[in-house]
Amino acid sequence: MTTLFRRLGRRSLAVGAAVLMLGLVAGALQFSSTARADSEPLCSDAITSAPTGPATVSTAATSDFGNVLVVGSGTYAGCSLYLLTSDQLHALAGSNYACGDAPNAIPGSPACDTVLWPALLTDGAPIAGSGVNPNLLGTVTRTDLPGLPAVQQVTYAGQPLYRFFLDEDVGETEGANLFDPVTSPTGIWYLVNPMRGIPATGPAELQLETAPVARGSDATVLAAGMDQDFSLTGGTFPFPVYTLSGHGRGLGHDGWCNALCSQYWPPVLTSGRPQAVAGVDQHALGTVTRRDGTQQVTYRGKPLYLSINDAVIPPLPYNGAAEGINGAGATTIWGTFNTIPPTH
Repeated sequence: MTTLFRRLGRRSLAVGAAVLMLGLVAGALQFSSTARADSEPLCSDAITSAPTGPATVSTAATSDFGNVLVVGSGTYAGCSLYLLTSDQLHALAGSNYACGDAPNAIPGSPACDTVLWPALLTDGAPIAGSGVNPNLLGTVTRTDLPGLPAVQQVTYAGQPLYRFFLDEDVGETEGANLFDPVTSPTGIWYLVNPMRGIPATGPAELQLETAPVARGSDATVLAAGMDQDFSLTGGTFPFPVYTLSGHGRGLGHDGWCNALCSQYWPPVLTSGRPQAVAGVDQHALGTVTRRDGTQQVTYRGKPLYLSINDAVIPPLPYNGAAEGINGAGATTIWGTFNTIPPTH
């Protein structure tokens, strides 16, 4: 069965259409280009050649996420830039970048770093535009971009920067807070705060979600709203949140899930006061500052986490292509992760 998604927008024919082909055993996601309404470049353009000059990184104001990094000059000036949390595994364990040309969760899908999330490349030291800390700019050599020689990708606070293939125009932020099961390993895409290079998440939204527990019976639990601007899922999408009990190996001195642990159990982050949706007690929500300077949401004083086993983009063939609560009661070397019922 084939489902065709077409990106709606000011130039609806100008962006690549996503074609999802589901088979009996596995699926493949392919993207084909459609005719453009005009010859202007789009923020969604794939990378087809090596850079010919230094990239500039600048900032722009958004209504929901505060000031964020954008491309500062050239063809894609003003296009939103993103980081991927699971790219941190490269620094932690020397593994490949999570958004690269390596096999990912959907066999046969286009290259992550040139088509889905085009890497911000530079020929020469990147230039700091207005509002950008030049001391946080850097580069990393990428040899895994298909069809290209070794090239330099721009980093900010050590994190590689990317555009997104569903952002057609300047100011679009479809990739913001996107919990992406396609990268390998799973990670979360965030806009970037220019002050410290930490995620620019906007205020977190906590709500209730009803979904099957490990593909069993349904349960209603506390959840965080993610994927706020992502058109393929229709906007804000809920993911179960978990608390951590016990003090296993690999935890920091503060007992939180840090470093390698946070790659599998990402913290629920917020910029500003977290917001409660109907059914959630606003007074139970709070924040705590993590060692990297990010603000993690707490519920009745307990830090909240997500599980990469819950990441899903319906109807992509991953995690059953449906919402699920797959981390409930998981006992790990870091402790036990538990969901929060609505009456807790």
